[in-house]
Amino acid sequence: MPRESKTVEESSTITCRLMMPSDANPSGNVYGGSILKYMDEVAGIVALRHSRMNVVTASIARMDFSNPVHIGDLLILKASVNYVGQTSMEVGVRIESEDLRTGNVEHIGSSYLTFVALDEEGKPTVISGITPRTNDEKRRYKDGAARREVKLKLLKRSS
Repeated sequence: MPRESKTVEESSTITCRLMMPSDANPSGNVYGGSILKYMDEVAGIVALRHSRMNVVTASIARMDFSNPVHIGDLLILKASVNYVGQTSMEVGVRIESEDLRTGNVEHIGSSYLTFVALDEEGKPTVISGITPRTNDEKRRYKDGAARREVKLKLLKRSS
């Protein structure tokens, strides 16, 4: 039976969080771990919206922070499905910060997270495919497929 397919737009999510003292060190710099938590959260929302079933984070790609985030900044997380396999999907997240006093927006970093959809018994299960429409979505799909192939080759070598 062929899988239904969804558009990228159906599950894409943008969320914002005001960075508070509990997110930061005594100098006012937001912890990388706080940013990673929020990144995982928004990516999980996208994966859940796409699959409409329980999902778990299988991997998070490298994350480099290009600019600091401070207490009082608005953290902006933009996430969408890039690629879908049979039971897993890659979600891309772009992280920005906005200085609410000046309006200056800076790119903080981007990462790719892989999620696996689980059935009621906790086993990986088949999910809907993805239909990229725009040129950017098609490029992200192609790039996601390439990253998956590299990951699978690396897993085969290590086993």
